[in-house]
Amino acid sequence: MDLVVSTDDQSTAQIARQQGVEVPFLRPAELATDSTPTIPVIQHALLEMEKRRGRRYESVLLLEPTSPLRLPDDLRRAFELLASDAEAVGVLSCSQPSFNPYWVGVVERDGYVVPVFPQYASMTRRQDVPPFYRINGLLYLWRRDFAADAPSNWSARGHRMIEVPEMRSISIDDLLEFRMAEYLLATGAVQLPWLAESASSQRSA
Repeated sequence: MDLVVSTDDQSTAQIARQQGVEVPFLRPAELATDSTPTIPVIQHALLEMEKRRGRRYESVLLLEPTSPLRLPDDLRRAFELLASDAEAVGVLSCSQPSFNPYWVGVVERDGYVVPVFPQYASMTRRQDVPPFYRINGLLYLWRRDFAADAPSNWSARGHRMIEVPEMRSISIDDLLEFRMAEYLLATGAVQLPWLAESASSQRSA
């Protein structure tokens, strides 16, 4: 397995290298804009690495840095699930949000609120509607051929799902979400084993 950081920024590349992660190329400028979809970036990295390594990969795992609360077990479960189902094109991490859109999802039409899922409007208890999951971005695992050929607006059809707790599904896109992640770690609500090991080593030094 090769662990690679895709970036167009030299300082980011240097930090990655200091942490022992490969940065064998810099991302082209046209794939580093604010509006660049993720899939073309994945495809560039995949083809570039295959060219450099002279080999063909079996799968591609995307770990976005904005979702740092994943655990090694999440990755293990994803790989095991993909290996168990030859028909699946990939595995997505999903979680149950604190609210169920089947129950509370609404839109406004002609000035009035109407349910997004009218098929569940007759249900009288929240517990009776089906569970709702969201793709949380913690990890994306794809078979090589799907990743290489997928359009930017790829569909989740054909994917399997691993469920992770919503508390670990935070995606850091602004300062508030960064503070929320800090709070979860500081209070012990979320525990990352390597942070505990690092703290223990510092106390022993």
